[in-house]
Amino acid sequence: MRFTDFIILAVHIGISKALQPDGLRLPVAEWRQRVSLSELSLSATGFSDSSPLSIDDSHCQALSENFTQKCNAFVNCTLRYAQPVGVCLNCYKEFYDYKSLYGIISSQDKGSTDNCSQILLKSDRLQVFVVFNDFFHMLWEESECENCVSDTEIKNDTLYFLNVLQITKSCFDTYQQPGNYSDVCKQCKENYSHLNEVYNKMGKNSTLCIDIEDMMNMTRKMWSKTFNCSFSRLEAVPVIAVSSFMLFLPIIFYLSSFLHSEQKKRKLILPKRAASSSNLMNIQEKNS
Repeated sequence: MRFTDFIILAVHIGISKALQPDGLRLPVAEWRQRVSLSELSLSATGFSDSSPLSIDDSHCQALSENFTQKCNAFVNCTLRYAQPVGVCLNCYKEFYDYKSLYGIISSQDKGSTDNCSQILLKSDRLQVFVVFNDFFHMLWEESECENCVSDTEIKNDTLYFLNVLQITKSCFDTYQQPGNYSDVCKQCKENYSHLNEVYNKMGKNSTLCIDIEDMMNMTRKMWSKTFNCSFSRLEAVPVIAVSSFMLFLPIIFYLSSFLHSEQKKRKLILPKRAASSSNLMNIQEKNS
């Protein structure tokens, strides 16, 4: 699909409610038949190489063409790494390049003569630039990509997970044999267990993105379904023992406190009895 085709489809899907009343929207296939892309003029939105933007401003024209290239790069990268999911780790440079350019366009001085923000973002009802920006940001946020990458590099927690994952998969490749995966379960158990620990820690620290989640899901499926491996229940005994101890710890504490207080009361009472008996003996001796 050409990028211009993608633009038409995205705009049609995103703003169809605004352009047509409910119940009158056409299916995409029928809509595409009624529109000849070869005859459609895209000069109003600035996405045609042959028709320049219909404004008397070379600066805004350059921004429009650059925006088209950035969108094209991000869309191509996203589709290339759609399955298995690798959008965050492979397309973050394209996304932040596009985001930076959109920020430049939207921050143009509204009081200047080259008000590209007003010309490119708000001069028509379709607002193609805004539609694409909202869609890209929705894709990026729902993928939680910022948990794994910044605008310039992959974060350290993500790099560490990828390293542990590579070690685990290398172990799988080393010990797997067609029809016999018992060696994988034995030799790679520690690596796989460590990988799960790293992944669970990342989940608690909110440093997971959709790429990492997809990688872990495939690895777990490979471990349990392909290799038919599982953890022994004996490995859970220490965890259960510690959990049980922590559960009964408050009861033990209150019980020991109660016994200690009762013993202390008895010690305080005994001297009083001894003192009263000695006084009684002194009174008897005086009377005699």
